[in-house]
Amino acid sequence: MKRKNKLLSLFLSLFFLLFTLAPQTALTVYADSNDMAVHFLDVGQGSAILVQSGGQNLLYDGGDQNHSDQVVSYLQQQNVQNIDYMIASHYDEDHIGGLVQCLNSFTVCNVFGPDYVHTSDLYNTFMNTATANAIIVQYPSVGDTFDFGTGSFTVLAPDGISQNSNDNSLVIKLENGSNSFIFTGDAEETSEQDMISTGMNLDCDVLSIGHHGSASSTTWDFLEATSPSYAVISCGTNNQYHHPSADTMGRLSDMGIPVFRTDKQGTIIAVSNGTTISWSQDPCNDYSSGDSTQETETTVSGSQSYASESSSYTSDAKSAETQSYGTTVWIPATGEKYHSIPNCGRMNPAKARQVTKSEAEAMGYTPCSKCY
Repeated sequence: MKRKNKLLSLFLSLFFLLFTLAPQTALTVYADSNDMAVHFLDVGQGSAILVQSGGQNLLYDGGDQNHSDQVVSYLQQQNVQNIDYMIASHYDEDHIGGLVQCLNSFTVCNVFGPDYVHTSDLYNTFMNTATANAIIVQYPSVGDTFDFGTGSFTVLAPDGISQNSNDNSLVIKLENGSNSFIFTGDAEETSEQDMISTGMNLDCDVLSIGHHGSASSTTWDFLEATSPSYAVISCGTNNQYHHPSADTMGRLSDMGIPVFRTDKQGTIIAVSNGTTISWSQDPCNDYSSGDSTQETETTVSGSQSYASESSSYTSDAKSAETQSYGTTVWIPATGEKYHSIPNCGRMNPAKARQVTKSEAEAMGYTPCSKCY
């Protein structure tokens, strides 16, 4: 067993060395039969994620129309012939533009999407192309789980249809052994709160940040509930929306979450063996916003700014950081973990409160893996 693990480690090291030396467009991943490879494609100001596992393929979004040839070419280089699950998070152009060409280029078994009608011609083209290929678009419900490769995925949202196309995003949690990924599309704060209110387990290893890092997504509450070990942001260089926002990057920085960014690093690949996750490159940990002139104090829709949140916890809380906590712990406003300090990096310090360890455990809290 040890020899097998050493060989696997050597294989992954050689694979990622080749990744850094070879052009990304020429890279092909050959994962072990128990592995799940998650490709976060660089499609500019858009989103596209390819997952390969156990001989099956899942495509979550396909970028915009300008990148459709690139997406098809990339999938072909990964030896994709069949797409077992094609998921349109929602029907905005920067998410489904490339899916139309994928429908015409590959054999697609299942197409999932949210059950609403978009007003664009591209939405009609997408639906008509599916019909022309004898595919019925399916609308799964929250809680539905589907086997995929060596793991499965579960639908987390949307729970109902909104006038806001972004909050209609079909969010999934992908699991492989003890590893998990959440893909959020453009889900914004309302959808995030809906997901939290379901009581479903949102804890994950990797969070694909919502709406390209917009300030309308990735709230403190959602970060606390998901408690990701890594964040991946898909956005375009110097995009007109100035994504990612200073607010979002401030929260990720304050919580100490390592960050990958397609605008800084190109296509990023994570390989899960069910226990650990290996990456094609190190996190860039670039917490700068898409607008260098934007300050972290910027607020959106009247929400409290990151800067004021991070500095608002009391002097008592600050002084407590240097104390020996003993049986006293900190619990967040949302989430299921208790912490040894109020700003361990996995909760909003502005909303932390102190209780005894026994009280926390009686309320169902378990220890945070980072600070315990």
